[in-house]
Amino acid sequence: MLNRLVVPARKLLPTHAFARGVSVLVGGTAGAQLLTLLAAPLLTRLYAPEDFGLLAVYGGLLALFTVVASGRYQLAIPLPETEREASAVLALSLLVVCLTTMVSLLLVALGGRGLAELLGVPALAPWLWLLPLGVAFAGGYQAVSHWAVRTRAFSTIAATRIKQSLALLTIQLLASPMGGAGLLLGHAAGQGAGTLTLARPALRAVRQHGVTPREVWAVARRYCKFPLFSTWSGLFNTLGKQLPPLLFAALFSPVAAGLYALAHRVLAMPMTLIGEAIGKVFFASAAEAHRRGELGALVARVHGVLAQLAMPAAIVLVLSGPELFALVFGQRWREAGEFARWMAPWLYMVFITSPLSHLFTVLERQGQGLIFQTVLLVVRVAAIATGAAANDLLLTVALFSLGSALCWIGFLAWIARLTGNRPVSLALSTLTALLMSLALLAPLVVVETLGPVWLPWGAALLLSAALVGIRYLLLFRKAYQ
Repeated sequence: MLNRLVVPARKLLPTHAFARGVSVLVGGTAGAQLLTLLAAPLLTRLYAPEDFGLLAVYGGLLALFTVVASGRYQLAIPLPETEREASAVLALSLLVVCLTTMVSLLLVALGGRGLAELLGVPALAPWLWLLPLGVAFAGGYQAVSHWAVRTRAFSTIAATRIKQSLALLTIQLLASPMGGAGLLLGHAAGQGAGTLTLARPALRAVRQHGVTPREVWAVARRYCKFPLFSTWSGLFNTLGKQLPPLLFAALFSPVAAGLYALAHRVLAMPMTLIGEAIGKVFFASAAEAHRRGELGALVARVHGVLAQLAMPAAIVLVLSGPELFALVFGQRWREAGEFARWMAPWLYMVFITSPLSHLFTVLERQGQGLIFQTVLLVVRVAAIATGAAANDLLLTVALFSLGSALCWIGFLAWIARLTGNRPVSLALSTLTALLMSLALLAPLVVVETLGPVWLPWGAALLLSAALVGIRYLLLFRKAYQ
């Protein structure tokens, strides 16, 4: 029955390899995120902000381990010219995941309770045993999904995204009487779902090529820049992202961490994961485009499309963030909407630039990537320290978000120079997207500016959403031409 639906759907995909890959991955990712977003209003009524704060702290710790779980060797899997060498990189990645899992298990066993108390969430201590399990699942998924990227099994990756969301949401909904623990159990289950599907062909390739320890050691030395530079770059990037929930819980309260976590979850999931899907396909195509001297044109095209996609959502959040959050998630989450208003410019910049960060890998400039992530981390720490000194949570969120946005603007200018694009041309793409979005959102802009005199706020929102939907449809059709 499933094949009867999938086969005709595949015929609708664009014939261009890049657009086809994006369509498959974005379709699977969008489906998974749609499930998550549809369930969010129910979850916010089943769980309190402090429960989401517990999840935010656990998720932050897991993210820090996950980013180094395979030593970033998984990023090198698509690069080798031969399948045998790529299989050796895959085996190396999985081996490092096993070692990282053992380290996390040891740390939890020796200092888990003290860590939970230090972070201001002692209720997390009995559930920290989920951390090593999450590291194994998430690290393994990273490795085998990059093998799937190499083999261009984009439809399989998309299917695993759906499985992950279904497993996560099912357990979180059923386990709501357990409080925050239900969110943690669902998160752990979601990490593992779908991994086996991707692991089978990946492990089969390792066995077929008969990878030896000597070959694993050889690729470990060949791609040593990934653990030496890219690991630290990824760790600093993830640490910068996870600082707010970790430090908000410790410096303010678990409720503060929960409010921020919901705002970030609702905004970042669709933006960053769709961007990640495009980024994976960009990564698969960028190396070839670089060899043909077409990398600059590819970067400009991807940036222009991303700007058109993200700008309307960013403007809506700036205009009506608190009202939207109160309407969708309940009045006790209105403050999360205030956070979202300040976070929108930052997450917009992340969406349009993070897929292009794969250029650090394609061009083997991991050292410069490390410098960027270091600067970003310093700016974020300074922002949080300034806001905490003033004991103002909203100020902390605003400084963190605006500082991050400025760093990503600098990164985009660097990308333009590196790929032979004029920064002005990329800026014009952003300006075009801004003007087009303001025109589409004119009803909402008028109501927010002048008040709902001639048109109710809800009607203005629906009318603007319809206009944006038509614009997305036109962009979608253009990709197929």
